[in-house]
Amino acid sequence: MVVTGLGATTPLGGDTASTWSAMLAGRSGIGRIEEDWAESLPVRIAGRLAVEPTDVLDRVQARRMDRCEQVALIAAREAWADAGRPEVDPERLAVVIGTGTGGALTLLGQDDVLEASGVRKVSPHTVPMLMANGPAAWVSIELGAKGGAHTPVSACASGAEALAQGLDLIRLGRADVVVAGGTEACVCPLPMAGFAQARAHSTRNDEPTRASRPFDRDRDGFVIGEGAAVVVLERASFAAARSARAHAGLAGAAVTSDAYHITAAHAEGQVRAMRGALADAGLSARDVGLVHAHATSTPLGDLTEARSVAEAIGTHPAVTATKSMTGHLFGAAGALGAVATVLALREGVVPATANLDAPDPEVALDVVAGEARAVRARAAVANAFGFGGHNASLVFTAVR
Repeated sequence: MVVTGLGATTPLGGDTASTWSAMLAGRSGIGRIEEDWAESLPVRIAGRLAVEPTDVLDRVQARRMDRCEQVALIAAREAWADAGRPEVDPERLAVVIGTGTGGALTLLGQDDVLEASGVRKVSPHTVPMLMANGPAAWVSIELGAKGGAHTPVSACASGAEALAQGLDLIRLGRADVVVAGGTEACVCPLPMAGFAQARAHSTRNDEPTRASRPFDRDRDGFVIGEGAAVVVLERASFAAARSARAHAGLAGAAVTSDAYHITAAHAEGQVRAMRGALADAGLSARDVGLVHAHATSTPLGDLTEARSVAEAIGTHPAVTATKSMTGHLFGAAGALGAVATVLALREGVVPATANLDAPDPEVALDVVAGEARAVRARAAVANAFGFGGHNASLVFTAVR
């Protein structure tokens, strides 16, 4: 399986190139929330989109879409163009777009409208805007994909699980091309208040760009972000027949569940995911030269993953944690991590983990810090873990 197209719109940039450039430069996309609604919250920082989707999409179309649908469509368009707009039988083209919360902004916003103004003021587009499968549906309509439009909803593992499902669809002979990724847009009071009450958020309101600090001794929680990332996956023979450029190979994937706790991470399930993905790819731990860590900047979560990586793969790979710059994009996080991993393999350079000023002495990994590092890896693992005990690991291979 090969990755032939990449698309993203994130707090670092409105497309893949600008996002990647910012990652390599160590720039942060996290800032203060200036809207009045944030003043009453204990957390007033977030990774907001660098480019507003309404500046890109047709105005009428944008009004009928939730923000998470808008960014999914933007990222999918870029990925499809990057892949050269493959000519494929519509019934052999599938879409898999994961999300953690779906149209949360629509749901909460329209509930406010209902309470304040009554049923007649509620938008007739409310249901298609709030439904979790909306992003996949819009992308399938855009591309004319008739091979299925699927929506994994597995919290912060959703985007990575979408790629794993896309891999399965092609292997099972149900598609030749799959557009897969993740999307999220829920920077609003209720989810932010909920995470704050759970003490999952960083409270560094006075220094937003330094708030997300994976693997740092002084990390105090994640920073919420928004955006989308999408890739085009193709059967290798299909891509070769049309002389398509391959950015990297998607060689294996594994999805596991902890069956342990609704929010707490569990090393055993993470280890099984990484080992399962490597076995699926037919590779060993020694083949891995890079790990894109889930690493959200929470005290317990980062340490659990560090121990899991050391057990499943070892301490030899270079490790990067790009949420230090983007914040945590929830359902889009695994897909954006996949895009960053593919680019790192293709370019032979790994972004540094920002804000790693005092490495946690309990983290026995080679975490890239300070500046981007040249690494010519044969294979890389990208992790994504989520509330509910969801674990997804992807194995990418370099194309030389």
